[in-house]
Amino acid sequence: MLIRTLTADDADAVRDIFTAGIASGNATFEVEPPSWTAWDAAHHPGLRYLAAADDGTALGWVSGTPVSARAVYAGVQELGLYVAEQARGRGVGTALLTAAVDRAPGLGLWTLQSTIFPENAGSLAVHRRLGFREVGRRERIARMTVGPMAGRWRDTLLLERRL
Repeated sequence: MLIRTLTADDADAVRDIFTAGIASGNATFEVEPPSWTAWDAAHHPGLRYLAAADDGTALGWVSGTPVSARAVYAGVQELGLYVAEQARGRGVGTALLTAAVDRAPGLGLWTLQSTIFPENAGSLAVHRRLGFREVGRRERIARMTVGPMAGRWRDTLLLERRL
C-alpha cells in the first residue's frame, strides 16, 4: 500500500469515498461531497494523504482542517479519515492516521482531533490505538438528514491527540 499526498488528480476518488461515507450514515453529517475546489481550499495543504493499492486503486484518505481562524489555534487540526468499504479491516485507516500523526509536528501542528459517531467502532478503535483519547461527548449535537439514520439526533465523540 502506498501513502502519498492527495492532489487534484484524486478528486474523483475523494468524492467517491466521501459519498459512500455519507450513505453509510456513520461518517459525516454532510449531505453531499463538496466540489474539489471547495474541498481543496478548506484543507491543510500539508496534511492530506491518500492510500492507494499497488494497482493505483484509492483505498482511503485523511485530511486536516483548521478548528478555528483564531491565531492561537493555528496548530490544531480536525482530521477527516475515510476508508473505502472494500478496504476496511486491512490497515488502511491505521496507515493513513499514522502518516498524519507522524507528519503533523513538522507542519507546526500540536493537536489533532477527530469527531466520530459513537457507532463507528472501527474509526474509534484506530484512533485509540494511535493514542487519541476521548475528551468529550456532544449529545444530540445534530440531526441526520440523509442515509439510514435520517431523522435521528446523533451524538458525536471528540477525540484528540497531543503531539
